[in-house]
This record gives sequence, C-alpha cells and structure tokens, in this order.
Amino acid sequence: MIPAAFEYARAESIDHAIELLGGADDAKILAGGHSLLPLMKTRLAQPSLLVDISRIGDLSYVREDGDMVAIGALTRHHDVANSELLQQVAPIVADTASRIGDPQVRHVGTIGGSIAHADPAGDMGTVMVALGAQFAISAAAGATRTVAAGDFFQGLFQADLAANEVLTEIRVPKTSGGWSYLKFNRRAIDWAMVGVAAVQQNGSAAVALTNMGETPLRAAGVEEALAGGADPATASARADEGAAPPSDAFGSAEYRREVSKVLVRRALEETLG
Repeated sequence: MIPAAFEYARAESIDHAIELLGGADDAKILAGGHSLLPLMKTRLAQPSLLVDISRIGDLSYVREDGDMVAIGALTRHHDVANSELLQQVAPIVADTASRIGDPQVRHVGTIGGSIAHADPAGDMGTVMVALGAQFAISAAAGATRTVAAGDFFQGLFQADLAANEVLTEIRVPKTSGGWSYLKFNRRAIDWAMVGVAAVQQNGSAAVALTNMGETPLRAAGVEEALAGGADPATASARADEGAAPPSDAFGSAEYRREVSKVLVRRALEETLG
C-alpha cells in the first residue's frame, strides 16, 4: 500500500531533531525505518512529518561505562550483534540482535528505533526489561532524563517519550551469570509469536516475555517460584500468570499461553544449567 502524504526533514543534531519534532503536531522520528515504514504503508501510522536522524553520527557506539555498557540509539543491529564488548559482558544483547529479522534488516535497523517503537512482539524490548536496562532521553533546552526499561513501555506501541523527546542511549548492566533468549516463530525472519528472555544475576533469575501482552512483561509468577526453590519445570507452569496474549492469524491466546510455558522451561534450563 501507499503511505499517506507526509513532510520530510533531516536533522543535523539531536537539538535540531527536538526542534523539528516540536514544530509539528504529529511528527515521527525516522532512524532505520524497519518498524515505522510498514505501519505507514498500511496507514496504521500517518505522521505529518518524518524527522530523519539517521545521519547523526555521534549516536552510534558501544562502549564500556563502569559496570554498564552504553549503546548509542542509532547503533545498527548488525553492530550490536558483532560488538566484542557486548559478546563478552552482555552476551544476551549481542545474541538477540544477531537474530532480528534478516541481514538486510540488521544492517539498517537500529536498537534505539526498535525499542522506541514499543512493539510487544519486538525482541530487544523484552531483553532490556529482563536486564533492568536504563534509557537516556533528551528533550528541549538540553534537558535529559533516565527511564528504567520496566517503566518505559506503557502500552501497545506506546513508550514513555514525549512528542519532542528523543531516545539517545541504552545502558545495560554487565552480566556474569547464565542467560537465554528463545522465541517461537514460523520463519526465522518473522516477529516472535512468543519469546522469553531469562538472565541470572547475583543468584537470582529475571524472566521477561515477548508478545504476551501489550508490553514486554516480567514473568513475576515464574520469578516468585524460582525464589521459593522451584525447579524450571515447576516454575514455568506459572509463565502466563498476569499475561494477556493476543489472538490473531498466527495463533490463539490459549496457544500462546502453552507455548510460553514450554519456552520458559527451556530458557530456564539453559540459564540455570
């Protein structure tokens, strides 16, 4: 299909992007475009202005920062996947990036664009929630704020971003324990029908779910069972507690609930083993 009419502007800096965003009633940021453009083609999104930030070079990096790793929002999935630093100290991030879409998507799509899009079927948001990542956000007049991943995703395609704010950096903690990200999809390039991120840190496990509600979800029932000494098979039976999975052409809500239990068990076996 053909998108609705829109204006286009290229931002030269973050401040310029924020200025452009503030000057239109319904502006959207264009980074890699692999999340936004399909919605525009089906007219589920009809922005009046696209603000292209893809040429802002200082937003593409992966660097160590104490006990965290800072990732620029415009870092391509390919570069996240191939970062030696992430492979060593936050391998779940690199591994997940390596399995997003296909090579064409990974060479164009950005980690910040994927997260800001807030698609509940997206892989990276779930990993960030499991890790307890932090997001740096820039606003007008040089103002900045930091939002925890667990608070950032507020609803279906709804993130904690004002109309004139830009996600600029993702900060993930270094991990030393086991980890796993598993997803079930019909083809390797498809969005996850269900996904599970599990991370072991400081003797406890965090578990988050993909496409089991309108946002990435912490599997609180699973975490509670594990804290009480349950084994992966027993804990995974609580995978769908508090979830509200969709029913669509790819699978019913009931089917997703059962798949989530299988994936959580396998992810925990990988993580805790």
